[in-house]
Amino acid sequence: MSDHEEKPLDADRQIVVPEGERSGRADKLLAKLYPELSRSRWQKLFQAGRVWQEDRVLSQKNKIRAGDVVDFSIPEIEPIELRPVKMDLSVLFEDEAILVLDKAAGVVVHPGAGTGEDTLVHGILHHCKGSLSGIGGKERPGIVHRLDKETSGVLIIAKTDAAFQSLSEQFAGRSIRKFYTALVRGVPDPGEGTVDAPIGRHPVHRTRMSVREDGRHALTDYSVQQEWGLVSLVNMQIHTGRTHQIRVHMKHLGHPVLGDSNYGYKSQEGLPGIPRVMLHASRLEFIHPVDQKEIVIEAPLPEDFKAVVSSLNGD
Repeated sequence: MSDHEEKPLDADRQIVVPEGERSGRADKLLAKLYPELSRSRWQKLFQAGRVWQEDRVLSQKNKIRAGDVVDFSIPEIEPIELRPVKMDLSVLFEDEAILVLDKAAGVVVHPGAGTGEDTLVHGILHHCKGSLSGIGGKERPGIVHRLDKETSGVLIIAKTDAAFQSLSEQFAGRSIRKFYTALVRGVPDPGEGTVDAPIGRHPVHRTRMSVREDGRHALTDYSVQQEWGLVSLVNMQIHTGRTHQIRVHMKHLGHPVLGDSNYGYKSQEGLPGIPRVMLHASRLEFIHPVDQKEIVIEAPLPEDFKAVVSSLNGD
C-alpha cells in the first residue's frame, strides 16, 4: 500500500494471532479467531481488499502465524431495499442472536415475484429495527429455513452473522429436530411408522414434487394421535428437509393432508370446511448459537386448526 493510499476507516478491527496457534491460510484462521463473521463474509472482505497485514493487503491464501497482527475493516451495513412494515408477529423466543416466531398460515416468508409488502421479512425488519447486525453485510434477517405459505408454526430467524452460520450448519447437518402436526384424509395403517421414499421434481407439474427413484433421500416418521374414520390427526418428525416433504410422503401413503389439492386432496362429504393445507410446524429442538444450550420451542395449534378438530369431535 503506497503512502498516499488510505486504509478504509469504517469499523476497523485488529486481530493478534495468539501464541501457540498453528500457521495457516488467512481466511480459515481468521474465521476461527473471529467467528462473529461467517466464512462467506470473510471471503467478501478479502475480495474487497479490506484485510491487511502491516503495509500489504492479504489474500485468502496468504499464510499467517502466531504473533502476526492483522487489520481488517468491516463496511457499514447497507440498509436493505425493502421497507419495514409493522405486523402482528407472534414471538415465541427472542434474544440478541435469534428470533423464533409462530408463523401464521397464509403469510409468505420471502419477498418474490407476485408478493407485496406483506411478507414475513417485511414484518421482521420492522420488529428487529436496529438489532440486526447485518447478515452478509446487509441489514436483513437471516432466514435459515422456510415454511410454505399455508403452513403455520415455528420459524427461526438469525439476527447476527454468527447465529446465521451456526443455524445454517445445524440445518445442513440435520442436527435440528423438526416436528409437525397434520390432519390427513383417512387413517394410516399401521398407526405409526416411517416413510423412506426419495423425493424429486414432478416430471410433468414442475412446481410440484413427487416420490421418484432418482430423487433425493427423504425420511419421515409418523404417528397417528387421533382418528375419526374419514380423518386422522398425525404427528410427524422429518429427518430430511426436502421441498413439500410431508405433503409428498402423505400422498405416497394414500393419506394426503387435508386442503392440499396439489397433492391429492379432494373435498368430500362428511368433513367440515377446510380453510387451508392443514399442516403445522409444532416443535423445533436446536442448539443455541451463542450459549450452546439445547433450546426446545413449541407452537400451539392455531385457531383454524383447532376449529376443524372441534368440528370433527362434534363440538
